[in-house]
Amino acid sequence: MITAEIPTFADLGLADEIVAVLSARGITHPFPVQALTIPDALAGRDVCGKAKTGSGKTLAFGLPVLQKMTKAKPCEPTGLVLVPTRELANQVCDELTPAADAVGRTTLAIYGGAPIEKQIETIKKGVDLVVATPGRMIDLIERKEISVSQVAHVVIDEADRMADMGFLPQVEWILRNVEAEHQTLLFSATLDGVVNSLIRRYQTDPEMHEVAGEDVTVEEMTHRFVMVHRMDKSKVAATIAKSTDRTIMFTRTKAMADRLAGDLKDLGIDAAPIHGDLRQTSREKSLRDFSEGKLNTLVATDVAARGIHVDEVDVVIQYDPPSDHKTYLHRAGRTARAGEKGLVVTLSMWDEELEIKRLQKRIDVIMPIVEMFSNDARLKNLAEWDPESA
Repeated sequence: MITAEIPTFADLGLADEIVAVLSARGITHPFPVQALTIPDALAGRDVCGKAKTGSGKTLAFGLPVLQKMTKAKPCEPTGLVLVPTRELANQVCDELTPAADAVGRTTLAIYGGAPIEKQIETIKKGVDLVVATPGRMIDLIERKEISVSQVAHVVIDEADRMADMGFLPQVEWILRNVEAEHQTLLFSATLDGVVNSLIRRYQTDPEMHEVAGEDVTVEEMTHRFVMVHRMDKSKVAATIAKSTDRTIMFTRTKAMADRLAGDLKDLGIDAAPIHGDLRQTSREKSLRDFSEGKLNTLVATDVAARGIHVDEVDVVIQYDPPSDHKTYLHRAGRTARAGEKGLVVTLSMWDEELEIKRLQKRIDVIMPIVEMFSNDARLKNLAEWDPESA
């Protein structure tokens, strides 16, 4: 249906307190996925949304749940959000905390890799909305430190990624234990296969929503391919990063992520690595600093990138060529989020040229791989430079 005006959050039925908090953050009009799903969620219906990371889905499911949920007793939350990674658990909590405060509700991220005793201590004080990774949630349930008996709102976020990471059996175990009558909201980039079975088993006549054109595609990004020399490679990456506010660089290994972050610091770039061998507190601090604009560059491995959900990333640099076209697109998807444009730069050395050309064919982006040195002025604004004119 075509409407004459873009709705406001108030038009969708959200409480004045929540609308005021959003307005104070400069958020006045909903993204498409929010406009579609919030009214149904507020009406108490089960909702199934096909939505990728960066579409605005955290507010789409979080705001209605916060508005509708009741206060929790100690150890008995009334709302539960299941997410695939600890980084996403923290980001969902951070995103929803201002609205939660406005309506007198509390949130808590629980996940493995953090002290369980501290989480238990907070749960015993009473937490309304728990945002959890499946493994730690099961651990707490089995220890009888938390109960899902009073949960009236369940959210399954990024269901397809949970399936990819092998978490669906754990998710289903938790859902089977939510026995009280409850609302279930499910969001996923794809709704087929095992995700569809989840919808059939655990949702009741859900309202299905999909936003046309929401998926990030290669057409929404600017792609550049730069030939570099080994001794000059990190300097080329640094030159690109210096002209941006937020850059993510991808490496194939943890050791390379550490080495590159060190090289970038030596070259005057405020950079930090993020990968599985680092302490959780270190990863969280780097991610938080990057999100808040205190850190210019993150150097990430592909696995660690699953936890990076930051809007307004200006440039993604494929420092090491991706292993396949799917990895290229997954990396590239860290930019061009939430309707923004983005630049994706792939660095290539002489012995990687054939590999890059095969990759270009798979993603249907055919353009010259142009040799550049770190003092090349074109590196400061690759988005505006036309590689065909090289």
